[in-house]
Amino acid sequence: MKNRKHILQRTTTETTIEIEMDLDGKGQSNIHTGIGFFDHMLHQIARHGFMDLHIKAKGDLEVDFHHTVEDVGIVLGQAIAGALGEKKGIVRYATTFTPMDEALSMVSMDISGRPYLHYDVPFHGELTGSFEVQLVEEFFRALAFQAGITLHIQNSYGKNNHHIIESIFKAFGRALDTATRLDPRIEGVMSTKGQL
Repeated sequence: MKNRKHILQRTTTETTIEIEMDLDGKGQSNIHTGIGFFDHMLHQIARHGFMDLHIKAKGDLEVDFHHTVEDVGIVLGQAIAGALGEKKGIVRYATTFTPMDEALSMVSMDISGRPYLHYDVPFHGELTGSFEVQLVEEFFRALAFQAGITLHIQNSYGKNNHHIIESIFKAFGRALDTATRLDPRIEGVMSTKGQL
């Protein structure tokens, strides 16, 4: 099996992001972004995606959380793309429904090289704790476009914003694990075009 690890660092005037990931890990994570709720959600991706993930982010949190959340999405997407390389042998598609108490969310993805985000998630209020719920969409848009993933996220129902968001992050981790899985029956890439 090819080594599917990737290390990246990105520095701008707004953030410094360091990410080390192993797609074929055991779900271990060490994550520090300065945003407690966001750290908790990123741990869900690692644990439920069986990905070892280390993230260190320093951002202009005195402005707001937007730059840090979006930039982590950018670098995580780039790390996923780097770890997958030419995408040879991967399943490519996955759809996962994941409940979290009263909330149920669906994540469907195609690791196609064609970035797209469809996001249909109604929330109840603008915050969960001090975290703006609109940042969830910004994170996944940045990730999808940098990773080259067609990504559909839909919340079927839910009342608690924390539960809704957590069901999405867990579903994303589970779907990513399935879509990036290597299948020995696949020769080259899973496409009639011969490339993704």
